[in-house]
Amino acid sequence: MNQDFTSPPSAIVKWTVCVIAAIGFAFDIYELLMLPLILRPALSELAGVAPGTPEFEYWRGILFFVPAMVGGVFGLLGGYLTDLWGRRRVLVISILLYAFSALASGFVQSVEWLLFFRCTTFIGVCVEFVAAVAWLAELFPQPKQREAVLGYTQAFSSIGGLLVTAANYLAVQYASQLPEIAGGHEAWRYTVISGVIPAIPLIVIRPFLPESPAWAQQKAAGTLKRPSLAELFSPTYRRTTVVTTLMFACSYGAAFGALQQTPSIVPSLPEVRAQTEKLSVPEKKRFEQQVAATVNGYQELGGLAGRFALATLAIVIVSRRWLFRIFQWPGLVIVPLLYFYPAREDLSMLKVGIFVAGLLTVAQFSFWGNYLPRVYPLHLRGTGESFAANIGGRMIGTSFAALTAYLATQLPSGETAVAAGIVALLVYAVGAVLSFFLPEPELAAETAAELNEPSVSD
Repeated sequence: MNQDFTSPPSAIVKWTVCVIAAIGFAFDIYELLMLPLILRPALSELAGVAPGTPEFEYWRGILFFVPAMVGGVFGLLGGYLTDLWGRRRVLVISILLYAFSALASGFVQSVEWLLFFRCTTFIGVCVEFVAAVAWLAELFPQPKQREAVLGYTQAFSSIGGLLVTAANYLAVQYASQLPEIAGGHEAWRYTVISGVIPAIPLIVIRPFLPESPAWAQQKAAGTLKRPSLAELFSPTYRRTTVVTTLMFACSYGAAFGALQQTPSIVPSLPEVRAQTEKLSVPEKKRFEQQVAATVNGYQELGGLAGRFALATLAIVIVSRRWLFRIFQWPGLVIVPLLYFYPAREDLSMLKVGIFVAGLLTVAQFSFWGNYLPRVYPLHLRGTGESFAANIGGRMIGTSFAALTAYLATQLPSGETAVAAGIVALLVYAVGAVLSFFLPEPELAAETAAELNEPSVSD
């Protein structure tokens, strides 16, 4: 049956798309935030290395860095295919890829295989974000409605963070009562396996999902231009591409170089060490994971608050530069200070501070999801979004986790918290400077109009 490109999708269909996109966003972050929670126990079992040793720091850097690099490269290809093949097809493939990669991760017998499946998981996550954002932006062309839909569906990313924290906590609590995996009941294995959940509703709903009306119209009419990486660096889009890529890198650099290091920092706090001194090794391990999961929950609550704040403010604040600065400039002060003191000395203050740091940092991710669809024309939207998100965010930004690990080995104190504070100060400072060069979307909209990009009536 041929799709009717002249009739807009019904309200039910649009809500269905929003639900699938929200599930995808939630489990994107679910998969990404899983590694800090399972890193210590997974490396202990698979590689036999202890936290604080050079071998542990080596594998920690590898597991953060390599999947991000692989995901970034293939994610860029996925963005290109999103423009070439359509938003729906690529979105479905990407979600299935990361869900079943997560399932396979729970049965690995070596750290090398864990690395492999983390890479395929990252590929799916990197592609899903781009396809979903382009899909939603084109399904809801009215500006205020589009801003609200993009903002509030992306808020489910932080719900995904809360879900993975809860899943890890439950796995730690009830691992001994679950079926044996790989000869044991390691909580981290049950946590990673839970990542298969988004594949279940997708398999059921997929036949009812529509393609982007705008993309489908141009494809059917034969007027859809071929996407081009080179066009991103043409005079029209060069500044937009360079600035958004670097700023996206700074946003991810703060998250991966600082916030995601927190679960590994928590066991070193004096209060936590004092409570584990007389515990057996298994009891100590379990207690440390529970405290780390609790702190991570505060971070995710802050991130959720930040995403909802961004979604609300995006509707009423016209200037995208000032919308970004509302979250970025306070973070320049608060986030580094958090790691220079509370993350080293005070568990209670850390919980409060990580909530605020999560709010200020995670809101920036939603900002990019709202901003990027407005600065590239339809035929270049997936490619442009993918370049900023994957080359800037996933590749350059996540590599700051490796920088933090390296700095920790070079500092006299060897403290990861201090290294995280230095990295946070660096990326927030660079982002603050770059915000002065961020193009306002109105300029890009005028360019799109000059290119005769058709609009879709709702």
